[in-house]
Amino acid sequence: MRKIIILTVLALSLISAYSQDLPKGAIQLKPDDIKWIDAPSPLPHGSKLAVLEGNPKQEGLFTIRAMFPPYFKIAAHNHASDERVTVISGAVYVGFGDKMDTTVANKFTEGCYYLNPAGANHYVFTQGEGCVIQITGLGPWTINYFRETQIEK
Repeated sequence: MRKIIILTVLALSLISAYSQDLPKGAIQLKPDDIKWIDAPSPLPHGSKLAVLEGNPKQEGLFTIRAMFPPYFKIAAHNHASDERVTVISGAVYVGFGDKMDTTVANKFTEGCYYLNPAGANHYVFTQGEGCVIQITGLGPWTINYFRETQIEK
């Protein structure tokens, strides 16, 4: 009986050694913890979003992930604050200007980082593979489209 008690205490102490109470405000997410939702309009069909931190609709820091399918396009737009983007997987193309021009956009692949400055018109698209990007910014975050009608090359 004594051996069972000792083994039980040892097992409980090992379990507690590998888990800990997090301090207030700490966030720790694993891939399976991330809750993806269909992206709201006007983002194109097939895209998904997940909020990792904060609320992009409210004032303050936020971090979201966006999942874009192959051959996805977001027309020229800008944001009220800087948009900081890290490519988690796949590839995304980004160009600056008032209309989409797929011949001059830069390709960003897994591990790349870029910043779109506040007020700078830019467009985003994917080719044969989709992508997952992580966006950090200051809310409230808005997508302000340059024009409703775009001429694409």
